[in-house]
Amino acid sequence: MLDYEAIPGTIPLVDSSQSDIVLHPTPSCHPDDPLNWSYRRKLLSMFCMVTYTVAVAVPSASIYSVLTPISHSTGLPLATLNQGTGYMFLFFGLGCIISQPLSQQFGKRPVYLVSVLGTALIQLWAPNVTSSGQWIGSKIVQGFLGASVESLGEVTVADVWFEHERGRWMGVYGFALMFASNIAPVVAGFITQGMNWKWVLYWGVIFDGVAFVFLFFFFEETNFPRAKYMPSVEETSETEQASFTEKSPAYDDENEPTFENDSHSSMPRDSDKPRDMDLENTAPSGIVYEKKTFVQKLALLDEPKPMMLWTMIKRPFIIFVRFPVIVYSGFLCGTGLICFNICNATTSYVLSNPPYNFKASMVGLCYISPCVIVFLASFYGGYMSDLLRMKLAKRNGGISEPEHRLWVLLAYLILCPPALILWGIGAAEGIHWFPIVLGMGLVKGLGTLTSICALNYAVDSYREIASDSMVVVILIRNLMSFGLSYGITPWFMNEGLKKCFGEAAGVSFGCCVTMFIFIKWGKQMRNSSKKIYWRFVQESIDNGASH
Repeated sequence: MLDYEAIPGTIPLVDSSQSDIVLHPTPSCHPDDPLNWSYRRKLLSMFCMVTYTVAVAVPSASIYSVLTPISHSTGLPLATLNQGTGYMFLFFGLGCIISQPLSQQFGKRPVYLVSVLGTALIQLWAPNVTSSGQWIGSKIVQGFLGASVESLGEVTVADVWFEHERGRWMGVYGFALMFASNIAPVVAGFITQGMNWKWVLYWGVIFDGVAFVFLFFFFEETNFPRAKYMPSVEETSETEQASFTEKSPAYDDENEPTFENDSHSSMPRDSDKPRDMDLENTAPSGIVYEKKTFVQKLALLDEPKPMMLWTMIKRPFIIFVRFPVIVYSGFLCGTGLICFNICNATTSYVLSNPPYNFKASMVGLCYISPCVIVFLASFYGGYMSDLLRMKLAKRNGGISEPEHRLWVLLAYLILCPPALILWGIGAAEGIHWFPIVLGMGLVKGLGTLTSICALNYAVDSYREIASDSMVVVILIRNLMSFGLSYGITPWFMNEGLKKCFGEAAGVSFGCCVTMFIFIKWGKQMRNSSKKIYWRFVQESIDNGASH
């Protein structure tokens, strides 16, 4: 039974008396519950999620380093090309309004497959555009089809991992998304120089086709009606329900957890083994649950459930009004993305013109800088934020607050505004290419940090409606990105790089410093939304849409 007085996101994460980790959420007694999967099965799911992310992110970012050659070849002005990418990001957000409810109603697996296949097909159209309308139209369709790349990965991570593990895997997702966005222009530059810019998109088609086949055979549905398989109050005492702590299970020959009859038996810890829950694979009533066969895992649709599409389409708009923490997460995510896009929109222009005069391949190589920073930011924002949250929970009597993760943003607050100045003003002054490329790398790479932190904050605060909240987060983020992408070319053309990036540095600092408002009052905001939150959770449980 749900506790309508509990503050969402505030959880006992550490048993202060035994220094054990308390598992959240509590897994069911079914072996197909993603929380009960073997470590190998979880890793395969994460590899599929990363494959999908890269397959959609690479085609969306590969043109950044070759916008100038595209403009020369097609006759389309640079402003139109940047507007097209702006519309693409807009529909990456708007598409979530449809793709997320579909993933809850029919499963994440069909949404992943349709998305990657659709992205492959649209790449066949884009190289043949001859007008501004066709270019923008192709980008709108690409954004709508690929929308789930920015909202389903986070929810897939939340489906598979416990709360104390989630940060590091959210970091992996963030790294995959941002690394793909930064490495794609590197490769695109060489493809353009060796073949032509159209083959940048054709190679994307080939890669996405291979990814589609792989995902069809190996991506397993992560939706699971956990409440349906949880022990009832009559079957399990409150003491047993509260005593779930982290243990290392025994493993059979297939590397699956062996569920013993004594679900709370003491087992030796082994730091080299995966961390899974040692639970029974039979319900308290004696029903035996069998794992899915490989063929059953290939089913395209999730198990039937009551129709909730319209309810789930409306829910994000209610969340936008009633859940300030989620709105802020979207704003924070958008802050990093607009700074990322400011650099993206000016990279080809700055480095292809005097005094640098870089070829397309050299412009592409400059994207190695953000790739390195993305790796460091993903590790810091993911794995280190898990450790920070555990440490702060111990200091707080074992109680963890989602706001504990926000402290990792100090790095962004300190580094990003100076990096914007280094890139924009340095380029305006014609300084050596190395420091401006370093500045570009910092701005683009650190955008990963805001994304990981914002997504973790939203999911940690309202885990049971993570799918709905991601729609709001991504929609806000991409509306911010669209507004900037639509006006970035007139901004730096009319004001000049020096003034443009000086203003951008001030905006970046002002947006990020708001973190302290939520560190202090975020819990109060979560407390004010608890009634409607638990009503949403109960509604999902009643319709078999919770997991």
